Amino acid sequence: MSLKAFISYLSLEKNYSPHTVKAYRKDIEAFSRYCRDEHQINDIEAIAYTFIRGWVVSLVEKGVANRSINRKIASLKAYYKFLLRVGAVTVNPLAKHKALKTSRKIEVPFSEKEMEEVLLKIPFEDDFEGMRDKLIIELMYTTGMRRAELIALGMNNVDLSKGSLKVLGKRNKERIIPILPSTRKLFLSYFKKRSTLDFIEDAAFVFLSKSGNKIYETLVYRIINKYFSLVSTKVKQSPHILRHTFATHLLNKGADLNSVKELLGHSSLASTQVYTHNSIAELKKIHSSAHPRSKQ
Repeated sequence: MSLKAFISYLSLEKNYSPHTVKAYRKDIEAFSRYCRDEHQINDIEAIAYTFIRGWVVSLVEKGVANRSINRKIASLKAYYKFLLRVGAVTVNPLAKHKALKTSRKIEVPFSEKEMEEVLLKIPFEDDFEGMRDKLIIELMYTTGMRRAELIALGMNNVDLSKGSLKVLGKRNKERIIPILPSTRKLFLSYFKKRSTLDFIEDAAFVFLSKSGNKIYETLVYRIINKYFSLVSTKVKQSPHILRHTFATHLLNKGADLNSVKELLGHSSLASTQVYTHNSIAELKKIHSSAHPRSKQ
């Protein structure tokens, strides 16, 4: 019952996205299975920190990355904080837990050349799926929107006359994002193809599968991976890399960090600053090639 109450708390009070809530539930259920299978304990509200340490060790032995383990423990920590708050427990067993050390995660964005090759040189099919795929890539690259925001984008949130979109970000925070003329043209072409579908189940949403249902996370990932694997040898070719690319390319061209923060829908500048290391590298390259002293 407490887990169900915690999930409701995350969804209704914290306004976490369904994707985030699902991740919390999976982590807590995984720990529950460990306690049941390894220690024959069904009530994880009554466990001691030693059991949590044992779970961490078992995850390490299975080869789970420290970053992933820290995320699982963070889910568990939030759960026990909730239990403490509602009076279900008197002590948080994770109160003094220290996260495992992790190396800095560096995500390499796509280059401008790679983006140009995908959007201008790859021959997308002139059908519903081809037009949809191209619009998805164009939209994520030119707006920086999150995958969840793209999936949830409603028909009534697209204003082509004003050249803007209204998206619902994290914590149900709305923001308006401008779209480029090229993106507007793609929208018009896509809507024509969309209208030819034999059946539409989820008409309120912009992006659909060919069966007429709202698109889903793995489909978006497959679309990005399919086209970028044709032009890029980067290990990671995910929707988030497109968001990362959007921010990096704007900063490389001199965009104001605070403006990029607003476009991305970040709540703090610190979240946006993770993208600046690529921008600084680009500035160093420009400085080195353009400054008169660089020839000395």
